[in-house]
Amino acid sequence: MENQNQGPSNPQQVNQQFTQQFGQQPLPNATAVLVLGIISIVGCFCYGIIGLILGIIAIVLAGKAAKLYQANPEMYSESSFKNMKAGKICAIIGLCLSAVYFIIIIIYIAILGTVLTAMPWNMMGN
Repeated sequence: MENQNQGPSNPQQVNQQFTQQFGQQPLPNATAVLVLGIISIVGCFCYGIIGLILGIIAIVLAGKAAKLYQANPEMYSESSFKNMKAGKICAIIGLCLSAVYFIIIIIYIAILGTVLTAMPWNMMGN
């Protein structure tokens, strides 16, 4: 029997054929990284928790997308890579702002708790 596989066996040749036939495709999760990065900046004002969560998710997704792009840059469009990079930068900014805001809230609660426990509550009833 003859080999029925007439196509290229090398994955790079397959990718080159794909890009020649269909053009470059957008990077997976590039738009999601951008949206999550922007929302993490806005979410930092929700006591910092939402911004922290969304920023971490966006950075993880951006790391995976960057690895895909580094492995095969000719397969993905440059605009989607730029969107991913912008989203990662927004996520880092949102993560930093959220962390600072979260620390400020923790310090505020600690100071408020200290002040409230130091008050002479037993003398206020008299």
